[in-house]
Amino acid sequence: MPGRIIAGMKQAGTRNPVFLLDEVDKLGVSFQGDPASALLEVLDPAQNDTFVDHYLGVPFDLSEVLFIATANFIQNIPGPLLDRMEVVEFSGYTEGEKRHIARKYLIPRQLTENGLAEQQLEIAPDALGEVISNYTREAGVRQLERELGKLARKVARRIAAKETERVVADSDLVRALLGRPRVHPEKAMRSDQSGVATGMYYTPSGGDIMFVEASTMRGKGELVLTGQLGDVMKESARAAWTYARSHAAGLRIPEDMFDRDIHIHVPAGAIPKDGPSAGVTMASAVISALSGRPVRHDIAMTGEITLRGRVLPIGGVKEKVLGALRAGITEVILPKENEADLEDLPEEARKRMKIYFVEELGEVLALTLRGASFKEGRLLFGDENPRDVSPLAGFHH
Repeated sequence: MPGRIIAGMKQAGTRNPVFLLDEVDKLGVSFQGDPASALLEVLDPAQNDTFVDHYLGVPFDLSEVLFIATANFIQNIPGPLLDRMEVVEFSGYTEGEKRHIARKYLIPRQLTENGLAEQQLEIAPDALGEVISNYTREAGVRQLERELGKLARKVARRIAAKETERVVADSDLVRALLGRPRVHPEKAMRSDQSGVATGMYYTPSGGDIMFVEASTMRGKGELVLTGQLGDVMKESARAAWTYARSHAAGLRIPEDMFDRDIHIHVPAGAIPKDGPSAGVTMASAVISALSGRPVRHDIAMTGEITLRGRVLPIGGVKEKVLGALRAGITEVILPKENEADLEDLPEEARKRMKIYFVEELGEVLALTLRGASFKEGRLLFGDENPRDVSPLAGFHH
């Protein structure tokens, strides 16, 4: 038999069909060969006009075919293959988008599938929000549709058993029918604490906030890192520690604090974490623990740091900001170079958020530490005068 591509051309019955290669990042190398290397020729418009199928044994022109490939993780696609493709990114849905999709498509479909008339089950807005935030954790809406189907089936059983004729589902009924919530999103802290800073992270299923905790104890000036951190994250913590030591005077950290050990922990220890974007969060937590000044609990931050205190750009801005908003935080610190990424944010979210753009760690600390401000390249506490304070090294005026 001919190969799948020629068979697909025969099935389409035309020379310029659209081919969809689904889940191209799941290609596996097996004893039958490597499909990725076979696709290199197929997807390259400069070569595929003379594609030879081993069954036909003659060149066939594929240059008019439009190939569309889908993937969840772009890093799993072999480099040479990715080089032949144009990448279009689709980020996960926001909570507002999920509500619209549920109202327009998912709820009507599940009512029909479970034999319910439209007036027999009405889902209140707060109940739908409850299902989205406490029962599902995903980029798409598959799990959401399953949970709504479950809800519809349980209501259909009640109606069939003549227990009721019409149900208006509120959040209490959702809890009674679907059981206890399975997803526990982080909520913003209630009060300021020394050594605890709020960071933001991004996963393919959406953004969320995390807490970075730093604590000092008697010891020899060593750094202890826990919370299943990857190499890059450990390096961020070391950079934050070095920054604090080298700028102790400007940060008002007593010299004897560096004879103590410092322990940095990122909760949710069962989940591996890596990436540089927690740099500013770690620096805030470390400097707060060493100087004894509390960090504001109502502000979340993200950004990579250098030893000189520069704040570098990061990825996943839209998801991170929406994750912070979901957790009840409306003030966010982002690197200056990420300013353009805010165009992706929905308008309603932009109105509710207050976003600070920073280039230097001094600006971050002025926003995050209580009672701090940043003037003329100097970090000030209380009503200090910039002229009386030594500048933080590495800051340009």
